[in-house]
Amino acid sequence: MRPHDENIENYGKLCRERTNKSMNKSRQIQVIDNDNGTHMRPMPGMIIAAVFNEKKKAPAKTSDTKRTRRDRGEMEDIMFKLFERQSNWTLRQLIQETDQPEQFLKDILKDLCIYNNKGTNQGTYELKPEYKKATD
Repeated sequence: MRPHDENIENYGKLCRERTNKSMNKSRQIQVIDNDNGTHMRPMPGMIIAAVFNEKKKAPAKTSDTKRTRRDRGEMEDIMFKLFERQSNWTLRQLIQETDQPEQFLKDILKDLCIYNNKGTNQGTYELKPEYKKATD
């Protein structure tokens, strides 16, 4: 793509101006006389915000020890005993009670339980009807 021959001089002038303008530094350094350090001091709200952000990140840490899987048959027996104690469990409660990896527990729950999406027991697992009859 080229400019028209009649506008070539204006185009060249425009390109030179654009290049010169880009070479000029727009930022300037300003020396502050009689500075007591008041410009560099943090404002009262800034210190609180920094401390708040550090506290916020700390609880996100999980336990450093990895959970080890138990035998599947043993886990099913433990699950049935837990559901005898209480009919509905959340995933977090089951992880705490059994101390098993989340994905492993989900696989077992998929086979043994029904997940409640609605109602008063929303977000909990309960045994499938065929297992409930066996425990009664």
